Amino acid sequence: MKILVAGRSGQVARSLAEAAEGRDDVKLVCLGRPDLDIADRASVDAALAREKPDVLINAAAYTAVDQAEQDREAAYAGNETGPRHLAEASAAQGIPIIHISTDYVFNGEGERPYVESDPTDPLGVYGASKLAGEMAVADANPEHLILRTAWVYGAYGKNFLKTMLRVADGRDELSVVADQSGAPTSSHDIAEALLKLAPKMKDGAAFGTYHMAASGEGVWADFTQAIFEASAEAGGPTASVTRIPSSDYPTPAKRPTYSVLNSSALEEAFGVRLPDWREPVPGIVRRVLQETD
Repeated sequence: MKILVAGRSGQVARSLAEAAEGRDDVKLVCLGRPDLDIADRASVDAALAREKPDVLINAAAYTAVDQAEQDREAAYAGNETGPRHLAEASAAQGIPIIHISTDYVFNGEGERPYVESDPTDPLGVYGASKLAGEMAVADANPEHLILRTAWVYGAYGKNFLKTMLRVADGRDELSVVADQSGAPTSSHDIAEALLKLAPKMKDGAAFGTYHMAASGEGVWADFTQAIFEASAEAGGPTASVTRIPSSDYPTPAKRPTYSVLNSSALEEAFGVRLPDWREPVPGIVRRVLQETD
């Protein structure tokens, strides 16, 4: 089958390109500007007509959480307007769409993993723009999967894991927030899951909104310790971790305190389940260290 990915340089798009490489059952095309500009409906229409994909995956997004507080227009352009264009155009051409969303649509005041039916209540512009994008996609194309994920990291792009390895180089101690809970989710695991889900979109899929995050949960300090343990084993940089409250590390955008996602509905509907968040960490750490040597 042919899959068109909106987005070319982000973590998920690049992980998808890697995961699909060498496979004879999937032809995957990743497009970004100028070949596919999601802000331009005519560009989207032309790209879909030209590529004629079986499934469209939207991996393009505005992800600068803090910057979004000062750049609301750009956040909504990337996270609402762009997805609406993709959904409208794909619906017009009879193409199902998979759209990636976020745990930030919730306020983080829960005490158990969020399920899809829990009320949304984003805390900032980024989460609000992503929620608006979900609504736009659902309204425009009935053949949709909206997949909420969380704390994405991997071997590509800028992310928490790579930042921690960089900052630890030459540092003995780091202070890391320990009162925000979530599940770090590998972009490579997301990519593999998307390649399993895409063929099902033509098989009478149970369309709708689902959670697709790693299993288990931890805080940012737990994630950091797992990164440094793996780095130490690989001969890379490491540092001691001092656990601090988020109040000691203020940011322009407030983060959800608890944003663990219950992904059981996705497993029940499609047989897709991401591994525990700790499993991919050592392999990705080794890869990042090798590529930065």
